[in-house]
Amino acid sequence: MSNHKKFFGLSSFEMLAMFRRGLFYAYLSIYLRHYLGLSVTETTLFATLPMIVNILCQAFIWGRISDHFQLRRTLIVIGEILAGIGTLLVWYVHRNFAHPAAAGYAIIVGLSVVEIFWSMSNIAWSALISDIYTDQERSRMLGRLTSMGGLGRMAGVWVGGLLYDGMGIHFSGWGFYEGGLFFVASGAMWISTLPLLLLPEGGPKQQEKAAVSVSEPGAVSATTLFFALFLIGMVFINFGRNSVAIILAQYLTLPAGIGVGSRELGYIFNTQSAAMILLGWATGWMSRRIGDDISLMVSTLVGILALLVLAKTTWMPLIYFCSFMRGFADVIIMATSYTMASVLIPPEKRGRLFAFFNATFFLSWGLAGTFIAGPIVDLLIQKNVSEAAAYQVSFVVAAGITFMGLLIQGVLKWMRSSRGFSTRHV
Repeated sequence: MSNHKKFFGLSSFEMLAMFRRGLFYAYLSIYLRHYLGLSVTETTLFATLPMIVNILCQAFIWGRISDHFQLRRTLIVIGEILAGIGTLLVWYVHRNFAHPAAAGYAIIVGLSVVEIFWSMSNIAWSALISDIYTDQERSRMLGRLTSMGGLGRMAGVWVGGLLYDGMGIHFSGWGFYEGGLFFVASGAMWISTLPLLLLPEGGPKQQEKAAVSVSEPGAVSATTLFFALFLIGMVFINFGRNSVAIILAQYLTLPAGIGVGSRELGYIFNTQSAAMILLGWATGWMSRRIGDDISLMVSTLVGILALLVLAKTTWMPLIYFCSFMRGFADVIIMATSYTMASVLIPPEKRGRLFAFFNATFFLSWGLAGTFIAGPIVDLLIQKNVSEAAAYQVSFVVAAGITFMGLLIQGVLKWMRSSRGFSTRHV
């Protein structure tokens, strides 16, 4: 199978996956907070509980099945089809609750059930990319796939902004309440399975299996230590920068703060997508020039600066610039960290161990918001701190947590260099 055909299949799926995420999740926290009346901490539960389910299923069910049967593509297709059906059921169930808070929790619980099927797709996708591309290709191809995903996200955020209030004709939240956002998201999941038919089923290559069989015990133990330290660093980086991901939309639409409408919110988010599109194609070049580990640290530093500036400004040009910086950080962190993980993980354990790597990212969207950013904002508001200032404090805390991850990755870089391990060949 040609590389062009593989990239077309992968990039088409990534674009559609990011389309439905931008469409749906960019506005869901606003719907839960401002229309259904949940607290800031409660709104973060729509990511926390589903992501816990997702990671548990990846680690203990689908990762093991993926490794045993090596059926990556099949798991993705089944997962997306079932998740699409489940998403429609979530909309139907939440409409049958008269109390707004009950409807909000119906969405949270419903999405947790849907994650059982999405987790099947997530773990198989991570393993499939490692199966298809070599160590030397992964940063470059992940950057390009993330760039293509940015296009999909941009389109999704734009369409979501139009549907959220019915193009300004209806009330804010109309797109979720009447189901339009649920229907389009489900349709995108089903359509995304078609490009997958162009891809191979997956599974490690014979040369990768041979390489594992001749690995020296000392190298294996060092790799295990590096992988553990790498995961700890990624926990801090992802939990820090993503702890405010859910509440950021609430802050930007806060009447007493920035006070943007759903359409301008879409423009701000799409500035982040534009950065991902533009810089995704340069990720491979950056990794070749300075290495995946240095690229990861540079992009993490950019993400920290974006959070600090966001906490100190209400000037719209700087808000847009911060969004661009966050996009810069996102695309390079995702591509380089994935490549580092794929090198550190033995091919025959990709399904199980990628679940732990994915956990640092997936759980950061929910747990960090529920236990860090959300409580900080709610507690400060209860102490009569202005809502805008409360959100800004959470941004500073998020920057501090991310900085801890940067320090850990720096220690890992020093340890690997002192033992003669290169960025790509562990």
